[in-house]
Amino acid sequence: MPKVNEEVEVDLVLKEPEMYRVLLHNDDYTSMDFVVEILMKIFHKNYQEAEKIMIRIHEKGSAICGVYSYEIAQTKAEQVKRLAKQNEFPLLATIEKDA
Repeated sequence: MPKVNEEVEVDLVLKEPEMYRVLLHNDDYTSMDFVVEILMKIFHKNYQEAEKIMIRIHEKGSAICGVYSYEIAQTKAEQVKRLAKQNEFPLLATIEKDA
């Protein structure tokens, strides 16, 4: 049987993953210190960045903490929910598609 070498040309198009914003929302019970701690621990912000975002959450009602792929955004929102619950705070984290 003769050996046949065949070349096939394939155009491969890679798409960037859709990105999602993780937002924290203000409430009347979660302490500002806890929000700063969450921003540093989960979102890897330094103290100055965390404090700035915490103030924005307090003044505007919510603020973006980071933009990630869907799976990572979902994981971070769940981590916030779990830590808030463990510390008896109602802190809310949501995700929304980035524009």
